[in-house]
Amino acid sequence: MTVMIGAALASAAIALAQAPAGGGRGAAPPPPPQKISMIKPDLYIVTGAGGNSTVRVTKAGIILVDTKNLGQNFYDELVAQIKTVSPQPVKEVIITHVHQDHSGNTKSFIAAGAHVTANEGEKAELATYTAPAGKPGEPSATYATKTVIKLGGAKANVYHFGKMHTGGDSIVYWPDLKVVSGGDEIVGVQPNFDYPNGGSLLEAQRVLTEVAKLKFDTVVPGHSAPNATTMTRAEFDAYKTKIDTLVTRFKEQIKAGTSKADILAKVKTDDIGWNVNTPQWQAANRLDPLYAEFSAAK
Repeated sequence: MTVMIGAALASAAIALAQAPAGGGRGAAPPPPPQKISMIKPDLYIVTGAGGNSTVRVTKAGIILVDTKNLGQNFYDELVAQIKTVSPQPVKEVIITHVHQDHSGNTKSFIAAGAHVTANEGEKAELATYTAPAGKPGEPSATYATKTVIKLGGAKANVYHFGKMHTGGDSIVYWPDLKVVSGGDEIVGVQPNFDYPNGGSLLEAQRVLTEVAKLKFDTVVPGHSAPNATTMTRAEFDAYKTKIDTLVTRFKEQIKAGTSKADILAKVKTDDIGWNVNTPQWQAANRLDPLYAEFSAAK
């Protein structure tokens, strides 16, 4: 069946919001101002100016997940938002992936005295990563599959479950609050699988299966739905089901012998509110590896 285009405009906006690099036509609109909101006691989300950031207030300082778009103005605005809920300095920063709308101000936080942690894949991807805003700085430390950040009685478990949005993704789990900070592996919009930076739709299914094993009731998504900030456990489960459905349908088309040129048009997605038949998916540096990995797995 052919893909319906019912959500084409929304899909285009989502693709631009999560695109790793590259320009569009004309000047991009300015990002919305940053806004901090409480999720649970001592845990906050900062929306606007890039991907969502998570702020954990502790008695010894702040643990921050993701640092907004690269730029002194975005860094200053993020710090100012944090100061509205705590006078404590940011001591620990966790970067969920390489894209500058999440990793942009790594260097500024290090310069201010924070310790920045990311997956080893994120640091490796920085070697070739480019964006119009510039290249983010490298983290202070990296980890392979799991690390734990402790500060002021709070604990963040940081996991790399595999390739999904990029090859160096991190999931942050706050066990005492039952909250997951998902980066762009878990989003309230259509997901983006950045194959040039190591992403994978096929492995996404396994990644989310591992996330589902964690005990949580709330998700801080990397990007929020238009009328929401966080996601419930039920909304995460629905998101995972959509990923499972997408993987199954790609596998079915490969098994049926659908060609690379036709596969995006034949994978049905209108019933899940997504659209894969777009220029972002059609780009050779995304479609070629996507088709190859599913062909190898059939």
